[in-house]
Amino acid sequence: MLNKAIFREYDIRGVYGKDIDESFAEKLGKAYARKLKSELGEKSSYLVGVGRDCRLSGPSIVKSLVTGLISEGIDVLDCGMGPTPQLYFSVFSHNLNGGIQVTASHNPGDQNGFKMMIGKGTLSGEKIQDLYNRMLKVGDSENPKSDVVGQCRSVDAANEYLHFLTESSAKYIGKRKLKVVVDGGNGVGGPVGVPLLRALGCEVIEIFTDPDGRFPNHHPDPTVLENIVEMRRVVLEEKADLGIAWDGDADRIGVVDENADPIFGDMLLVIFGRALLKEVPNPTIIGDVKCSQLMFDTLEKEGANAVMAKTGHSLIKAKLKELNAEIAGEMSGHMFFAHRYLGFDDALYAAARLIEILSQTDKKLSELLSDLPKTCNTPEIRFDCPDEIKFKVVDLVKEDMKEFDVDSLDGVRVKFEHGWGLVRASNTQAALVMRFEANNEDNLQKYRSVFEEKIERAVKKQTS
Repeated sequence: MLNKAIFREYDIRGVYGKDIDESFAEKLGKAYARKLKSELGEKSSYLVGVGRDCRLSGPSIVKSLVTGLISEGIDVLDCGMGPTPQLYFSVFSHNLNGGIQVTASHNPGDQNGFKMMIGKGTLSGEKIQDLYNRMLKVGDSENPKSDVVGQCRSVDAANEYLHFLTESSAKYIGKRKLKVVVDGGNGVGGPVGVPLLRALGCEVIEIFTDPDGRFPNHHPDPTVLENIVEMRRVVLEEKADLGIAWDGDADRIGVVDENADPIFGDMLLVIFGRALLKEVPNPTIIGDVKCSQLMFDTLEKEGANAVMAKTGHSLIKAKLKELNAEIAGEMSGHMFFAHRYLGFDDALYAAARLIEILSQTDKKLSELLSDLPKTCNTPEIRFDCPDEIKFKVVDLVKEDMKEFDVDSLDGVRVKFEHGWGLVRASNTQAALVMRFEANNEDNLQKYRSVFEEKIERAVKKQTS
C-alpha cells in the first residue's frame, strides 16, 4: 500500500521500512521509466543518472531503484554517493535524459526519499502525483514489461564534479586568504566541499565532515541554530573569518560571520545580489516568500528586479528558467546560480561564490550587511501539524486574516504597518512554518501573537 502523503510538492520523502523500502524503490524505478518515455518520446535509448546521500538505507534503495529502471529498458549511470548537486551536475555534463538522487535531504537518518529530474528540469507538483498514479499501476496487464533490459555502469562523478567546481571558481578568487570553519553535518558535502575550499586557497578547519548516515553529532539542517552551536563556538575560538555548514545532501548552505552570528539565506542573497550588480545591470533576482522584505527592498533600490516566488527548490528552478533570472535563493539556504553556473541549487558552489566575494575585499563578512537598517526577525519557526490538516489550517488562517493586507502566493504572508508575518504548510514535513520581521521587538511579538492566536483557532477547528 503506497502512502500518498510522502509524494510531496517537489520530492518523495518518508520513513525507511514504513513508507519506503526496496520494493517501493523498484516500483518507482519502473514508474519513472514509463513517465520518462512518455515525456521525452520514442528514443533509441535512454540514459539516467542515479546518486545517493550517505543514509544507511541508501545502497539497497539504489540497487532496487536501478533494478526497476533497467527492467524498463533504461540505461543507468551510477554516480555513487555524493551531494544532490553532484547528481544534477552529472545530468548536465553527461547530457543525461534524467536523474534520481536517493536522499531525504535534512530529514532524520531513519528517512529516505527521491529528488528527480526529467531532462534538465526537476519534477514537482502534478508530475510527482503522476508518479504515484503510475506506481499504482505497475504490474497491471495494460502496462506490459519492456522487452529490452537496460545496462548500468559507474562513473567517478565526485572527481568530475570537484574538478568542475574548482575550475569554475578558482579564476575569480582574490588575494585575501580566508580561515573557514566547515561543518559537514556528517552529510555528503564534506568530501567535495573541503577540498574545493582548500583548492580556492582557504585554511579549512573541519568539524563533522565525515559522512555518517546516522548523523551522530547533530541533525543535518544548518538553518536550525541548535545544530550549528559547535561551529559557532569554533569560529570564535579559532578567530575564523566565517563558518560554512551544509545540510545532509549539500544543496543548502548555512553561514555564520566572524562573530558567529548567523547569516540566513535572504541576507546571503543580498550579499550575492550586490556582487552581481557590479557585473550585470538590472539583474533579475528571485527570493522565496520566507525572505525578508528588507532583502527585496534593498535589491530593488540598488538596481535589481527582485521577484518573490513560492518556496521549493523545484519551483524556484522553474521560475529561474521562466524569468531568465541570474540568481535565486531561499530563506532555507537553497542558492541557485544561472550566472556563471548551471541554474540549480548547489551549496558547495554557493560557498565558493561567498569565498570569492570575501577574497576580493578587506571587509569582514558582517560589514557586507552593516549598512542595512536594523530589524528584528525570527528564523524559520516550525511546529508539528499533521499532514492531513496542515493545508486546511493555513486556509482557515487566511479566512481569519481578512482585515489585513494578505498575500497568498504561498501560504499566508501579511504585511503589517511596521513588518510582516508568514505561515505556510511545509512541503517536506508534517509541520507549519512561520517567520516574522518588524522594526522593533515589541512589534515582532505583537505580529507573532496575531498569527499564533489565529493558527491555534484554526487547529482547534480541524481537530475538534
